[in-house]
Amino acid sequence: MLPPDVVRQVRRLQLRSRRVVANLLGGEYHSVFKGAGLAFADVRAYQPGDDVRAIDWNVTARMGQPFLKRFVEERELTVLFVVDASASLAVGTRRQPKREVVAELAALLAFAALHNNDRVGLLHCSDRVEQVVPPRKGTRHAQRLLRDILFFQPARRGTGLRAALDALQRIQKRRAIVFLFSDFRDHGYERALRLAGRKHDLIAVWVRDPLEEELPDVGLLELQDAETGDQQLIDTASAAVRAAFAADRRRRGEALQRLMRGAGVDLIDVSTAGGHLDAALRALTPTRP
Repeated sequence: MLPPDVVRQVRRLQLRSRRVVANLLGGEYHSVFKGAGLAFADVRAYQPGDDVRAIDWNVTARMGQPFLKRFVEERELTVLFVVDASASLAVGTRRQPKREVVAELAALLAFAALHNNDRVGLLHCSDRVEQVVPPRKGTRHAQRLLRDILFFQPARRGTGLRAALDALQRIQKRRAIVFLFSDFRDHGYERALRLAGRKHDLIAVWVRDPLEEELPDVGLLELQDAETGDQQLIDTASAAVRAAFAADRRRRGEALQRLMRGAGVDLIDVSTAGGHLDAALRALTPTRP
């Protein structure tokens, strides 16, 4: 049996997400993404003007005349959440920790997917892959995913997005819709990101905390890296120190945005300060003329 507080939190996510599923994706769900992929349907005789690249040469040789493969768009999609489970995702200095922001967004997306009869799965990573939950359907399965996102305890504290993306390529052979949730405090994953972006419909969700972007003016402040444990004493009373810190974070953010654009990956920027569900709505709902 799950502890009552765990059940209540998962139930709260479920109820909150269901209230906005219709507004978020609803009937336009499939049109949000670049394409569900094609599934083989049957073959038919070649007709003048058909694309010769679609000829099924095995059937053609057997029948003595050209036949084409016919494909139809797959009606069921696979949605995968690749979630950064490193220690920095437990940080949150505003309304809630980053991990709760991830869980609320995942709840919204999971129940929207289930509403459309799609499968949903999960891959948790620290600096290595720590958990894989194969894609399935059903409310109980979605509840299990949300529980894991909220309460999963990784064995390691670091971030290794390359390992997660490489595992994604091995595990998910067919095209899927992949949401990559992270604060992207990592490097060396750029090539893996591009490869995953070419194979899958990849959406990066950048989860940030305001204190990581700009320092408050509170005098001496000791900061500790949640992943390495390294500590640093900073004089936040210095305007020059605060400006240099903010400029460094802006440069990192701009580099991340360039990386995602270059890889053809959509980027959703959300914060622990709130408004993340609205940010998802704006990013994922097709713009009407």
